[in-house]
Amino acid sequence: MTITIETEGFSGTQVCALVGITYRQLDYWARTGLLEPSLASARGSGTKRRYSYHDVLELKVIAQLLEAGLSLQRARQAVDCLRDNLGADLGSASLILSGNSSVLAASQGEIVDLLAGGQGVFNVIPMAGVVSELDASIVAFASRDSLESSTAPRARTA
Repeated sequence: MTITIETEGFSGTQVCALVGITYRQLDYWARTGLLEPSLASARGSGTKRRYSYHDVLELKVIAQLLEAGLSLQRARQAVDCLRDNLGADLGSASLILSGNSSVLAASQGEIVDLLAGGQGVFNVIPMAGVVSELDASIVAFASRDSLESSTAPRARTA
């Protein structure tokens, strides 16, 4: 099976492997509106969600925020602000996290306050690293998938 990103996108299982989250997390985030898949939503029993590359990138950013110590509520606020301020250009900025506050350092030199709050030691999360890490994971995933399909036993015809 070959991944055709533009038309087919990624399944939930593929997204979980690429982002490093559980299927339960992915399902919860979709059901609560944190990130709904842009290619196909689940519409009842037997339908499957399909995620675009941009969806997977946003999910990777959310996972990075949670890994950096933000609560899910704060991550939601930060992602909403990122969407409003950056749109499709998530990988071009860095987030600066300070205790209860977050600041976005955009590539054009502007700084946007994402959340209100206190002071602390800054952690800088470069989003460009998230993009390259995700791209490498997709290539490895696609290579492994095509290798498995080429070595799978084929049914004999009589």
